[in-house]
Amino acid sequence: MTQTILAITGGTGFVGARLIDAALDAGHAVRALARRPQPARDGVTWVAGALEDTGALRDLVSTADAVVHIAAVLGATTRAAFEQGNIRGTRAIVDATTTARVPRFVHVSSLAAREPALSDYGWSKAEGERVVSGGDLPWTIVRPPAVYGPGDHEQRDVFRLARLGLAVMPPPGRLSAIHVDDLAALLLALATAPADRAVYEPEGPDGGMDHGAYFAAIGTAVGRRVLPLPLPAPLLRLASRADRMLRGDRAKLTPDRVAYMIHPDWTADPAKAPPPALWRPRIALAAGMADTVRWYRAQGLL
Repeated sequence: MTQTILAITGGTGFVGARLIDAALDAGHAVRALARRPQPARDGVTWVAGALEDTGALRDLVSTADAVVHIAAVLGATTRAAFEQGNIRGTRAIVDATTTARVPRFVHVSSLAAREPALSDYGWSKAEGERVVSGGDLPWTIVRPPAVYGPGDHEQRDVFRLARLGLAVMPPPGRLSAIHVDDLAALLLALATAPADRAVYEPEGPDGGMDHGAYFAAIGTAVGRRVLPLPLPAPLLRLASRADRMLRGDRAKLTPDRVAYMIHPDWTADPAKAPPPALWRPRIALAAGMADTVRWYRAQGLL
């Protein structure tokens, strides 16, 4: 097997960390951007800097065979913050990759990009896709659905509520979900295959499901049968304001996230599924949720 040098943004985050593990396990080398000093690790070259640092981006991609752009702003409270991270940041890494003539660019977007009018986050991800697809890059775009698994801190409160027998959820709707290791495997497969200028919407082997099935799987994983409590949109908006009052800038239920949550259909489009010859999801929801709970408990988070 030929070793590939992967340049990764967002390598210290939830998805990026698992991608680094997968790349190293497969015998590849990694160059990863990091704002803060990171522990030394065989096979990984940490490049100090951020997306607004053109010199750091130049160093990051200079010897790369593929770039995987994962870094993103998820829970900002202003449109300007989403623009800075998800549009300008994407443009910066695209420019650096184009200048360095890197032959593969994998961009991690979101299903939210399908509905840019719903939220500032969705708008920024859609515009980020325009930046990627509008240039001369050999690109591939991936729109993950809900991502869960070991290392995820975003859904920790959901699992904690499930321990109490409660499942506070959005209004009735449907979603797709994918285990982080399945997503990492897809990103690695795309980074080591010829770029195809396609947009993919992956999902786990369970396919689309309603909110109740997703939260019931969380309950089963923590050993409780949960009482589903779908919240109407006005109540979610009220809860968002309360979260901001209680946790300030650390609030997770932002108004923008509520706008995303109340949309009734966040299932992956089967017509945009990755080619089965390239990748197939392996981790079913029940097994993946159990895996996640074991990690939370091992970290003392549940």
